[in-house]
Amino acid sequence: MQRRILKMNNLKDKYLKETRSTLKSEFNYKNDFSIPRIRKVVINMGISDAKDSEGVLEKAKANITAIAGQTPVVTKAKKSISSFKLTEGAPIGLMVTLRGVRMYDFLEKLVTIVLPKVRDFRGVSDKAFDGQGNYNLGLREQTIFPEVDYKNIDRVRGLQITINTTAKNAEEGKRLLELLGMPFVKN
Repeated sequence: MQRRILKMNNLKDKYLKETRSTLKSEFNYKNDFSIPRIRKVVINMGISDAKDSEGVLEKAKANITAIAGQTPVVTKAKKSISSFKLTEGAPIGLMVTLRGVRMYDFLEKLVTIVLPKVRDFRGVSDKAFDGQGNYNLGLREQTIFPEVDYKNIDRVRGLQITINTTAKNAEEGKRLLELLGMPFVKN
């Protein structure tokens, strides 16, 4: 029987060894389970022209799969809207939810490789928290990810990344992401 050796992710290792103790001392948590952690990361891509062509959906699906390392789910319209020429059940986007090792791998890649690659990058906004400690980040193009094959791109599309945490408010969520290396803009 062959044993599988698990390599711990650098970001998860950093969270367990440094970030937890820093958060516990800064916010005076009495219980280790009340220390904020990252629950999941959700990546969304809207594809308005997927209702007209099946090939567009397949190319976008290949891009999201390369970025996330996991096959996305096709999101469909819940109801028909005639002004948008949208019918109920038509494909309008892709969504993938990352947890565990894939989540930490994606976040590490986002913080260390992808965000610094953005032209004139000064940091991400700290105003994109929702009040419960969750963070939303919008990217204008999928081409900044190193896994995306330029031959498969028919059109530059944006991504929306939601980082869901167990933090109780925006301050705790921001501090958690700061300690994990998220480059917030300096005011």
